[in-house]
Amino acid sequence: MPGAKPLLIYDGRCSFCKIWIDYFRLRTGDRVAFAPSQDVGDQYPQIPPKAFAESVQLVRPDGTVARGARAVFEALGMERTYESSRGFAILTEWAYRIIARHRGFFYHVTRLTFGTHIEPARFASTQWLFLRLLAIVYAIAFASLGVQVDGLIGSRGILPAGDFLNAVAQSLSGPTRYMAMPTVFWMNASDGMFRGVSIAGVALAVLLFLGFVERLALVLLFVLYLSLSNVGQDFLSFQWDALLLEAGFLGIFLGRSQVVVWLYRWLVFRLLFLSGCVKLLSNDPSWRNLSALGFHYYTQPLPTVFAWYMEQLPQWFHRASTLVVLVTEIGVPFLIFMPRRIRMFGAACLLALQLLILITGNYTFFNILTMALCLFLFDDRALAWLAVKVRWGRAMSPQRPARGERAVAGAVAALVLTLGITRMSQSLSGDAPEPLRSLARIASPFQIVNSYGLFAVMTTSRPEIIVEGSNDDETWLAYEFRYKPGDLYVAPRWVAPHQPRLDWQMWFAALSNYRANLWFVAFAARLLEGSPPVLGLLEKNPFPDRPPRYVRAVVFEYKFTDWPERRKTGAWWKREPKGTYLPPMGLRALSRAKTR
Repeated sequence: MPGAKPLLIYDGRCSFCKIWIDYFRLRTGDRVAFAPSQDVGDQYPQIPPKAFAESVQLVRPDGTVARGARAVFEALGMERTYESSRGFAILTEWAYRIIARHRGFFYHVTRLTFGTHIEPARFASTQWLFLRLLAIVYAIAFASLGVQVDGLIGSRGILPAGDFLNAVAQSLSGPTRYMAMPTVFWMNASDGMFRGVSIAGVALAVLLFLGFVERLALVLLFVLYLSLSNVGQDFLSFQWDALLLEAGFLGIFLGRSQVVVWLYRWLVFRLLFLSGCVKLLSNDPSWRNLSALGFHYYTQPLPTVFAWYMEQLPQWFHRASTLVVLVTEIGVPFLIFMPRRIRMFGAACLLALQLLILITGNYTFFNILTMALCLFLFDDRALAWLAVKVRWGRAMSPQRPARGERAVAGAVAALVLTLGITRMSQSLSGDAPEPLRSLARIASPFQIVNSYGLFAVMTTSRPEIIVEGSNDDETWLAYEFRYKPGDLYVAPRWVAPHQPRLDWQMWFAALSNYRANLWFVAFAARLLEGSPPVLGLLEKNPFPDRPPRYVRAVVFEYKFTDWPERRKTGAWWKREPKGTYLPPMGLRALSRAKTR
């Protein structure tokens, strides 16, 4: 009859059925009517009474009846999915019968995994909160880089980006250079342009935080940070720079489809799972024998003062902590794809790990960004206790997206999933099939999907470079850095979320030699030139009037003191000399070394 609705009849005595029928009501709105068999069963003589106890029955407006899995799919408007494959239909009917026969067991499973009240997942507030956090991270990243950019890649910096772009232009002709090195600095690579982009990045992040022109702000933030990343050379080659770009790229498509939420979950999975796997695949004995965290706290690039206290804990604690890290990074990410309550438990574990890393190490905005990404393991109902209100902007998801927007999101999902699988294959096996390798090479300069894997090999000692200058090759005075270890009596400092990128690179440089770090040779040359932007990156310049004639670098092995040493001497560090890193050189010798 006109206007009649399908009627889904269920067993009103079944607690398991009631939970899911309440969910179906929310999903179907007023398209489908629902009634317990105890109330309406006798109105449908065509349905045997025992059938009501075996499965749900969907009575169509024309009087025909569907039952079991087909009835569920039709009620939810997913009959095309059910009919897409005979094998799929047979599989779903088999699964339905198994569940129907053991409803008591699955009732407890449902309570454990979903709770007694199930709602369709909504992510309006989740997305709103994530975009605010993403805006904060973008602002931190641009501001942190802005105060260093002249000394790092400016015209008088350590690695001038203008010279780098000229070298790229000489090796790549025509439009090829723009695809291989996408950056706005092809138009202008002046110092003013670098500072302007940094300021523009902060301004756009503020607009995004306030909810103005969100989509446009996200596009421009991605383009500007990609531009800086591609010309930053050694100083912008960190995994969190790539992570910010990948997270920012996905943010452009938030609100177009809920598939983007799953792409963020896919990103969290790859980030954590690969970080765990590379630790074991590297064959590093310290990870395999669970001794890694016994070294980590004092050998990490920039420890906080809390790392000193963690280092004092017994070895059994460090071994247990190492096991927890491996389990959290390798096992817990699989909970991301589990039902709601299990997924949120996994999210709590991941958040706890990031919080501990944040407290003991200065990892810039990495931990904040990772914790923000974990928001997508929750939904609006889970975040209701935060009283998150969508006050500014449209939160990118005010209503059902248009078909074109969903199509764009689907195309992005296909690309991101394909590239993600390729990156995982390359990280885990060292290779990927050729069509995927070619796609990854083309996409690589845009950093929309990246490889991850922090601390694959644990450093078990801490070589530290001390840079010194002299006018007579006899009396040497040390340059003091702002944040990396130097003075034994200065406690490790908390600098995150700011990243002192020169201090970070000094940690990497100490792991090899100056010939493998030509940027260090360039840095030493800038010290002899007395470059103000480079000297501005340091805490103290021992030659304030005129630069020295010579510069050298020596290596010490640093280690935290213990409780008795700290009480006796007041020192946080102790060190032993290990030799020369860079022999004494003048400006002419350093210029020759830079070209080798």
